[in-house]
Amino acid sequence: MTPTVPPFEELAAPPHWRTVEFISDLHLQASEPATVAAWQHYLQTTQADALFILGDLFEVWVGDDALQAPGSFEATCCATLRATALRLPVYFMHGNRDFLAGPAFLAHCGITGLADPTVLAFGDQRLVLSHGDLLCLDDVDYQRFRVQARSAEWQQQFLAQPLATRRAQARGIRQESEARKQSGASYADVDGPAAIAWLQAAGARTLIHGHTHKPASHLLAPGLQRVVLSDWDAAALPPRLETLRLSGAGLERVTLAPSYQRS
Repeated sequence: MTPTVPPFEELAAPPHWRTVEFISDLHLQASEPATVAAWQHYLQTTQADALFILGDLFEVWVGDDALQAPGSFEATCCATLRATALRLPVYFMHGNRDFLAGPAFLAHCGITGLADPTVLAFGDQRLVLSHGDLLCLDDVDYQRFRVQARSAEWQQQFLAQPLATRRAQARGIRQESEARKQSGASYADVDGPAAIAWLQAAGARTLIHGHTHKPASHLLAPGLQRVVLSDWDAAALPPRLETLRLSGAGLERVTLAPSYQRS
């Protein structure tokens, strides 16, 4: 596919922000309680001045009405987010798994939605924030689905179904995804020229994204880099629980395991 540069929204960090943190791809689900517990502990203890969640916080989000289901997993997670948002600003960007999280979700949690992509101006630094899926241009089938699933018509049709039906469909999607992972199928990575085009258009030197589950820092061109966030899995050996911290000194990866593993 031909690289294109989308419009950028901008967010200027207030002068009092000294440290902000980025996480993504936690894929929270009730069947992974250790990861959920690690995330909850992290939110309760982080000393960051602001938190940016760059997509796929949830393994799947089937609609904001799930918050109204008594004792739902979604409602429990949102209560944790709401408590955190009373202490510090929390920003949420859609991923490819939770793109149906809507205004009711944001309002219920007291958090702020973030467009993909967004330019964060932090001191004298300018950084492009993205989930990352939009830059995986070689995955043509997914890019076509992405356009369809982001349309108002598709979302209205999906959300018109009963909640139980949507949950059943989500389980099917998860099973297909897991089967593909077990088969060893390769996934498309971020397109380098497209990432460079984004950075040049934004007047930024660093792109921060998730989605690929391949945490690393890549030099794209002289002075231009992309930094990939880690996914989270507290049950993995070793556990994957990591945040990316930004301060005046630059970027630092912070490993949260094993100290965040609490029984």
